[in-house]
Amino acid sequence: MKLVLAYKNFAANRAVSHIGLGVTALNAVKTMRGAGINADVWPIISASDLRARLRSSLQSGAATHVVVSAPWISTQDLAQMCAEFPDTRFAVNCHSNLGFLQADPNALRLVREGLELSRATWNFRVAANCERLARWVEAAYGNPCLCLPNMYHLDQPAVPREPYRCGTLRIGAFGATRTLKNLLTAAGAALEIANRRGADLEFWISSGRNEGAGPVLDAVRQMMSGLAHVKLVENGWQTWPQFRQTVRHMHLLLQPSYTESFNVVTADGIAEGVPSVVSHAIDWAPSSWKAQVDDAEDIARKGLKLLGSRRAAKQGLEALKNHNRRGFARWSRFLHEPPPPRAAGPTQTVKIEHGRSNPPFGLRARLPGRLFSSDRHR
Repeated sequence: MKLVLAYKNFAANRAVSHIGLGVTALNAVKTMRGAGINADVWPIISASDLRARLRSSLQSGAATHVVVSAPWISTQDLAQMCAEFPDTRFAVNCHSNLGFLQADPNALRLVREGLELSRATWNFRVAANCERLARWVEAAYGNPCLCLPNMYHLDQPAVPREPYRCGTLRIGAFGATRTLKNLLTAAGAALEIANRRGADLEFWISSGRNEGAGPVLDAVRQMMSGLAHVKLVENGWQTWPQFRQTVRHMHLLLQPSYTESFNVVTADGIAEGVPSVVSHAIDWAPSSWKAQVDDAEDIARKGLKLLGSRRAAKQGLEALKNHNRRGFARWSRFLHEPPPPRAAGPTQTVKIEHGRSNPPFGLRARLPGRLFSSDRHR
């Protein structure tokens, strides 16, 4: 068995990638390798790049499972790879829940096309990295959908930290600037926490990746400008190891997102012994960490409790370990699932259509003809 996690990465450097999908893939592979599973991360830039690596790997041991992080490779290319590598099982893993996917209509089109492809061949599946999305896909389209959750590899136990007592209070609300990340509410909660503690505040945010959030950063600046006890720190985009060091510097993280499928920042905080106030969208986090997403006062109340708690970091660590155990069980079922029997016989060109009420997407792939009845795709 050999598992490959392939993600789109322009830097093509898996060791220091700051791209979220690359960090996610690296964590999953570390977890798999720790369990004795042969796994690797392939940063790729195109479908042809993936195809070339698969061909070259035939000499040293072909990949038995390839999971593409996020829907971005064309269905035509995926179908051709399924046909060229019939003993490799492919999956495309959706990286976000529906809330974030609304910003990428092309991803939803590729998901629907992928569902059609999964009907037409034995070695392709659509997957989601959270149970909520997987259940929705099955309920909405009547197609099976794998659940292949994010896993976070814990290299070493977090160093125990004393609760915050005094001095400058450092609160971080990191991540790409998107409207659904709810940054302004997090900023308002940070101000309230600092005022209630009578502390000077450093409010740390990520900068350099504004993804459709418009004037959100300007609103945060206006909220905090001119306050003598407040410093807004706009932290440039960093490599993942550098970002972990920044997180370690914080007393508290705020992640009140309207939608999430995992949230790596919260896991980074746990690995560094830093608790987070999160929304209910981050469902694996401890219940004591969760606040109402549209209520800055509730976020502040939960944050004040976490700042003074000696148990918060341990509770977060246990929650993340439980999530990892559940996630690994899901991946194991996928990796050890016996493949369906393949029909022998010549191949023919099959046209896969996108359902009666929708126009066909015109995919043509070479697939074994005996898999299909004459009217299966009409």
